[in-house]
Amino acid sequence: MSAPAAPRILSAPRVIGHVRATLGEGLCWSPRQQSLWWVDILEHRLYRDGDATGAHAEWPFDETISAVAERAGHAGLAVTLRRGLALFDPQTGQVQRLDEPEREREGNRFNDGKCDARGRFWGGSMDFAVKDPTGALYCFDAAGHAKRAIDLGWIVTNGPTWTLDGRTMFVNDTVHRRIVAYAFDPATGAVGASREWLVLGAADGHPDGMTTDAAGRLWIAHWGGSCVTCHDPETAAELARIPLPTAHITNVAFGGPEMKTLFISSARFELSTAQLEAQPLAGALFAVDTDATGLPANLFAG
Repeated sequence: MSAPAAPRILSAPRVIGHVRATLGEGLCWSPRQQSLWWVDILEHRLYRDGDATGAHAEWPFDETISAVAERAGHAGLAVTLRRGLALFDPQTGQVQRLDEPEREREGNRFNDGKCDARGRFWGGSMDFAVKDPTGALYCFDAAGHAKRAIDLGWIVTNGPTWTLDGRTMFVNDTVHRRIVAYAFDPATGAVGASREWLVLGAADGHPDGMTTDAAGRLWIAHWGGSCVTCHDPETAAELARIPLPTAHITNVAFGGPEMKTLFISSARFELSTAQLEAQPLAGALFAVDTDATGLPANLFAG
């Protein structure tokens, strides 16, 4: 199989809406709604924004909400709250809590997550105080039951994303700047041997959220690195870079009518007063036009 070509970046980043998130995350494009779901983890809010229409809606929560997937057989969403997975109906505001697998890890919260091709929801946990190596990766089945797939022992867990054949899963050890590749069985969800796929240099910040496009390339948000990069899935070679006007870039997802728009979230969290004054777009949601085609987000089977 030949190496994927470098994508072309067709526009400068533009700002979507007026939200300046404390910690923007959880991007998920909805073909049903033709709009983007995303969250502010620390402000406990879910957002839906239409790039083309400018429509905006939001829902408050009583706790952190960090990742979003639409459901396959039902209206509404699967979301990670602080302790685990829940179902949420935006029409009624009803929350149905499913499994909460980390009750003994009181200092933890759930962070990034998404569904695999079989509709299982993969969610990573982290130490809320960003100090202790207590993070793990969990797999929630269609009934919402959680299995601790990897007891990572990382401070902050981000990702995952997969290769096109589903046989490799990538997970980010954010604090240590590492992206780790795991052998993955797409039929069973079993996780196998790991290898270090990429380590970022200090100037490039820390790997945060990421996604895979239809050519198999990985797109990675850089916390503290003011950019998104695109990489060859085999060699990890950098194929493209999108500079952003703020430091903390948190997540990426493709969307739009042709799945060619790259949406990018950011954060105001951990920026000083002087940095915030110098970065007025910190926390904004951005969109960039590309010639790459994204993959539709996998739906939760439950």
